[in-house]
Amino acid sequence: MKKKYIPLTILILIFSIQITYSQGPMGRTFGFGIMFGDPTGATLKFWTSRENAFVVDVGSSYFGSIRFNGDYLWHFDAFHSQVVKLYAGPGAVVGIGEGRRYWWYKDDHERFYFREKGDVGIGVRGIFGLNIIPKRAPLEIFLEFGVLIGIVPDFGTGVDAGVGIRFYP
Repeated sequence: MKKKYIPLTILILIFSIQITYSQGPMGRTFGFGIMFGDPTGATLKFWTSRENAFVVDVGSSYFGSIRFNGDYLWHFDAFHSQVVKLYAGPGAVVGIGEGRRYWWYKDDHERFYFREKGDVGIGVRGIFGLNIIPKRAPLEIFLEFGVLIGIVPDFGTGVDAGVGIRFYP
């Protein structure tokens, strides 16, 4: 029975070591805030290392009345600055309810697709952004762009863009 706890203990140790090297504002790992764009709503970010983080967004979107995003991000020191960084990563999207401005190609014709109430849309996205983390404030300001590929209920594409701010308590 003791052998069952060894892998769990190792995972907890690895995870806690990763958290100690996190690079959120003022060395903090968890932030929450608001974003405007697609989606417009709440955003959460959890840093797992100096370069990596998980982001979850919940809000209203053209992909669905309620939309959930989950992204895994890599941060790049493109400007040789601790304040301004670029980031990119893949993500998953679930939209619930009526969708708007979601398009696909069928028979070589571009058509707009409007989901009925209660329908679920599932897709993937690639995101690219810029974040600003002031040195003396527990804040993160971000601007991001990306591509959304709808898979369910039908294949389609869209563009994501947003701007927001997160607070790190």
